[in-house]
Amino acid sequence: MTYDHFFSASLARLHAEHRYRVFADIERIAGRFPHALWHSPDGPRPIVIWCSNDYLGMGQDPKVIGAMVETATRMGAGAGGTRNISGTHHPMVELEREIADLHGKEAALVFTSGYVSNQAGIATIAKLMPNCLILSDAWNHNSMIEGVRRAGVEKKIWRHNDVDHLEELLAAEILDRPKLIVFEALYSMDGDVAPVERICELAEHYGAMTYIDEVHSAGMYGRRGAGIAAREGVLHKIDVVEGTLAKAFGCLGGYIAANADIIDAVRSYAPGFIFTTALPPAVCAAATAAIRHLKSSQWERDRHQERAAQVKSVLNAAGLPVMPSETHIVPLLVGDPEKCKEASNLLLAEHGIYVQPINYPTVPRGTERLRITPTPYHDDGMIDALAQALLGVWGRVGLPLRHRALAAE
Repeated sequence: MTYDHFFSASLARLHAEHRYRVFADIERIAGRFPHALWHSPDGPRPIVIWCSNDYLGMGQDPKVIGAMVETATRMGAGAGGTRNISGTHHPMVELEREIADLHGKEAALVFTSGYVSNQAGIATIAKLMPNCLILSDAWNHNSMIEGVRRAGVEKKIWRHNDVDHLEELLAAEILDRPKLIVFEALYSMDGDVAPVERICELAEHYGAMTYIDEVHSAGMYGRRGAGIAAREGVLHKIDVVEGTLAKAFGCLGGYIAANADIIDAVRSYAPGFIFTTALPPAVCAAATAAIRHLKSSQWERDRHQERAAQVKSVLNAAGLPVMPSETHIVPLLVGDPEKCKEASNLLLAEHGIYVQPINYPTVPRGTERLRITPTPYHDDGMIDALAQALLGVWGRVGLPLRHRALAAE
């Protein structure tokens, strides 16, 4: 019996639904970001990246690169194994202290990715509380959904950012039942922000724990870059903060920060931590350098917000369908998976502009979009070139523009 037909059929379904993903072969150039090289079928071509999650360009910062190179030269390439077997290398100890200080918590625990930190963190915390109920926002990231699923406890889904619905669900439970509210600070596909203060008030009133995902906001918002909860002045009311080192901090890895007992319990019980090789010392040193820099430097955050506002202004003035966003995320609605992919291909091949299409299941069907993420290093010329290229592509693909008068309002 052969099995290949199962896999070829599954791939054919993706092609038929216009959901098959093609990865562009990109070579980033340190010191020149967002400029990069695309290794196209016809050879290397210069491009401008408009969809990176290295939001502040810290992946190319000399302090970050310097810390990585120095530590790799001094300590070698790898961590040597899991922390249970090989011990914890000192750059990891320093990194976890830095993260805990950033979020004003007693301790922190680093995982190999933000996905794993959510998956392992949520599941372990919920499992350790008998009869726990998880209340999860309907738009939570797949990593959070997987964490909820792996917990194996009762869950209730509350409508996205609908605190009245959340309160309704909380009020239906007995006060002393363990409850864990899991939500994102900033939802990365639409760029909207959770009502963090109100969620904290409800958690306090109904005796629930709070678990906030600051993946797209840590480093970006709040005093010293601690995130949305810090900006809103309620970080002290959050029980568990989850974040990543791979976006604003420009490196790799995920983490949770909380009181010492929560962190120690997850460290002691989470399979996703116990049985996984630790991040290399050089990566940890680089991440520590990025966090330390952004704690004291406001320039990147201020410039980033100004650039995001400029992109929205220029694209709106051009009549392009910019979806409402109060943050640095700039989504352009397409609403069709085939046209979304075609638009992305044309931007790359004909204009040297790299913006990946965002299709189902990342976003609901009918809301396919191009997700644009400006950085402090996208200048006015790049922004104007982006707008002109998008207008040309919109016409080629047959996508509608918004009424220009409406766009100016």
